[in-house]
Amino acid sequence: MESGLMNLNTLWFVLIAVLWVGYFFLEGFDFGVGMLVPFVSDDDLDRRVAINTIGPVWDGNEVWLLVAGGATFAAFPEWYATLFSGFYLPLFLILVALILRGVAIEFRGKDKRPEWRTWWDRAIVFGSFLPSLLWGVAFANILRGVPIDASGEYAGGFWNLLNPYALLGGVMSLLLFLLHGAVFLSLKTSGSVSDRSSGIARRVAWPTVVVVVGFMLWTYVESGDGVMPGLLPVIAIGLLVAVPWLLADRKDGWSFAATGGAIVLIVATLFINLYPNVLPSTLDPAFSLDVFNAASTSNTLTVMSWVALVFTPLVLLYQGWTYWVFRKRIGRDDLQPVAKAS
Repeated sequence: MESGLMNLNTLWFVLIAVLWVGYFFLEGFDFGVGMLVPFVSDDDLDRRVAINTIGPVWDGNEVWLLVAGGATFAAFPEWYATLFSGFYLPLFLILVALILRGVAIEFRGKDKRPEWRTWWDRAIVFGSFLPSLLWGVAFANILRGVPIDASGEYAGGFWNLLNPYALLGGVMSLLLFLLHGAVFLSLKTSGSVSDRSSGIARRVAWPTVVVVVGFMLWTYVESGDGVMPGLLPVIAIGLLVAVPWLLADRKDGWSFAATGGAIVLIVATLFINLYPNVLPSTLDPAFSLDVFNAASTSNTLTVMSWVALVFTPLVLLYQGWTYWVFRKRIGRDDLQPVAKAS
């Protein structure tokens, strides 16, 4: 029984990690595109081209976040409760930004007035920038640990979360998503938008490499026992280093695979370093929440496993089909009205 419970606990930790990996891979380029809308366009038509690259998929990408939150609530309720109470303000700000971004994407086309669209474009930029920064801050704090007392309650304040290590994690996620979005735009658009996006990606790639290396080294040193796993961070950094050369050769698909692979490996590295904890305590290691003391009952985890086994393939098939349908590049000609024959 203990062995089975232990396996289920670890299984759900891995599944939640996979959900976050998928969310950051998919939503990462959404955020990047949102932040880049004003910088890859000359006029409203260019901005429409950029926004339409994520128009059919952004809401589906956010489903990964909802499922990750729901899975955490059901599988590790103590983790969920402590995390959402201690990180209440940053998570609330992320939620507001996501709502604002979604409304902006849907509403900017409802009126052709330039001032109307300008305000919604600003909302898209803000709604993409803030989560990109705060997700990195949140996960860096989860990895580093926060003040948790003997009852499993968060004993710090908002400013405890804005420590230098966490802020560096926020800058890392911001740059990773910006680079990922620029490469995605280079892949999914044609003409001037693609060219500008490729140029931005080449300029952002090297600062991203520097920040990722700095964050990984800091994580390694702060862990105290050198738990940084194997070659995953090295491979991730190598993929990021390759991006400028791949873009210079206009290998946009390989560039996107490189930035996406780097995000996958970096997030996986963070979860590997975290296990078996789910939220370490900086007050006393004995107060830390882990995959055992924060978990639901074995019956709950068993039922969840069967539900995941049935529905996960269906969700993946549907989302894969969506990306296949909207796989083609978008250019200005695709959005300009067709002239009527006289």
